Amino acid sequence: MKIGIDLDGVVIDSENNFRTYEEIFAIEDLNERRIINYQEPKYQGRYLWTEEEQKMFNEKYLLKAASESNLMPGFLIIYEKLKKMGFEMIVITARGGLIKEMKNDAIQLLEKNKIFFDKYYWNITNKLEICQKEKIDIMIDDDYKIVKQISNSKIKTIYFRAGRLKKLKTNKFIYEVNNWGDIYRYFVNLKKDG
Repeated sequence: MKIGIDLDGVVIDSENNFRTYEEIFAIEDLNERRIINYQEPKYQGRYLWTEEEQKMFNEKYLLKAASESNLMPGFLIIYEKLKKMGFEMIVITARGGLIKEMKNDAIQLLEKNKIFFDKYYWNITNKLEICQKEKIDIMIDDDYKIVKQISNSKIKTIYFRAGRLKKLKTNKFIYEVNNWGDIYRYFVNLKKDG
């Protein structure tokens, strides 16, 4: 069975760092919050920032926030268990697109922790296309828009939903979790059910 896995907000706890630096930028650099929607996963939808302000944020904070990030709590132990269970795990991530150095930062973090996935897709803007190409059985992602797109194509998805992000209605193609223990339970039950 093939599992597609996003990195940011799923394997690497970078999304929390990004959100922290977004608030710092909004308060200190823009002198106001200007938040418009806490349910949005990316700052482009969460804040009312101009393109120039988004570029300023990227240059000042994005790589810094990424490089200060660690693995998600519980990921390493569950990764090892899923590998022993025989799952093939394929990274499908947008990382490396906006700032190319972020790819190398992720590779260093994974290698340091002896994490080696079966295949990697970097700088991906259409994750559904890769899921279909690789015949992914289950995709794990933290962006509700991506989860909806992939699940609408009849590929099972695990929605790794953090905090205030938009809630989706679960069904046979969408399963919501908020930690790696939940993910482990999902796959143990999947193996039992056969």
